[in-house]
Amino acid sequence: MLTVLALALAAPPDVPKEAPVTHIRIHVGDETLTATLDDSVTARSFAALLPLELTLSDYASTEKVANLPETLDTTGAPAAYAAKAGDLTYYAPWGNLAVFYKDFRSASGLVRLGAFDGSYDALLSADGVPIHIERMQE
Repeated sequence: MLTVLALALAAPPDVPKEAPVTHIRIHVGDETLTATLDDSVTARSFAALLPLELTLSDYASTEKVANLPETLDTTGAPAAYAAKAGDLTYYAPWGNLAVFYKDFRSASGLVRLGAFDGSYDALLSADGVPIHIERMQE
């Protein structure tokens, strides 16, 4: 009995490893915004494309969109997602990045990539303005 107790005390508890976090910077003119990507296949697929130069355009007075140079891997992604203001998402049917500045109903093929860490107001006037997205050094 003492041996079992000694082994139990000596064995380290199973400590869950923290999910890897990818922080990104988005440069809009003179403004720099930050966001954190989720730990998902699709978010990692997006991060692998960085750095990116994109030009956003407004869509439906709800989101800013830009075409991505490659399709992202959506393996294991939910079939639909209801976006919240401040979300970075991927719309798989069109292959584009969608940055929501208003909440949106659940849409089939919409996959969350992450969210802004703070204000994203600089994006609201970014129609036709090139933006630069890059990974932050961890």
